[in-house]
Amino acid sequence: MPSIQNIYDDPTFYEGYRMLRQTGSGLNDVLEQPALRSLLPENLTELDILDLGCGFGDFARYARDQKARCAIGMDVSAKMLASARQMTNDDAIVFEQGTIENLAATSFANRSFDLIVSSLALHYVANYRTAITAIANLLKPGGRLVFSVEHPICTALAAQRWHQDDAGNDLFWPVDNYREEGPRHTSWFSKDVIKYHRTVETYVNDLLDTGLQLNRLLEPEPATAARNAKWENHRRRPPFLLLAAQKS
Repeated sequence: MPSIQNIYDDPTFYEGYRMLRQTGSGLNDVLEQPALRSLLPENLTELDILDLGCGFGDFARYARDQKARCAIGMDVSAKMLASARQMTNDDAIVFEQGTIENLAATSFANRSFDLIVSSLALHYVANYRTAITAIANLLKPGGRLVFSVEHPICTALAAQRWHQDDAGNDLFWPVDNYREEGPRHTSWFSKDVIKYHRTVETYVNDLLDTGLQLNRLLEPEPATAARNAKWENHRRRPPFLLLAAQKS
């Protein structure tokens, strides 16, 4: 089994990521989070919710603001969890250190949830099928799973960048080795960040093979009001893939 990476506890990575999120103007805030929330049940009142890869705990606090009964946030990063606890004053929110690869070892392994969310975390997990099976087992009958990952168009090549002309204009986003699933060693805030590439086919079919029903697939683009030179490239190639599914 591949070793589990904890890049968010790397001081250089953590500080870069923290500063990005503090601006509130990154792709997470402008594109990915609005899309993820659009896939949630219309009413979160009295739901038991689990957030896998909870980061700073933003979603857990949002869920409680929407009257969720309780929210558990799990993350591998001690630094992220320390920040999440500092920003949270709610006894119905619990943060726990753990990994998606080993959900059986968590304190909530024998519980079940109405809603499980995971924001941009599953592309760090080596064995997606095993993870989805374990997640499905934590859902109540009728429970929902909503998650986002980096789009396979973006993860296919380790070097994530536009092909440019001599003047520095973005010409096209290259896609290659799409069928060769597995680790990609990239640089983002620090060197050798490991993400796992898999096809859209794998993301969807492995989910269906667990017995979950696919409700919606999104490849979000910037809202019309946000479209400008900064965001236009994210219409030319989608940065995120989101899936919503339900347990029968």
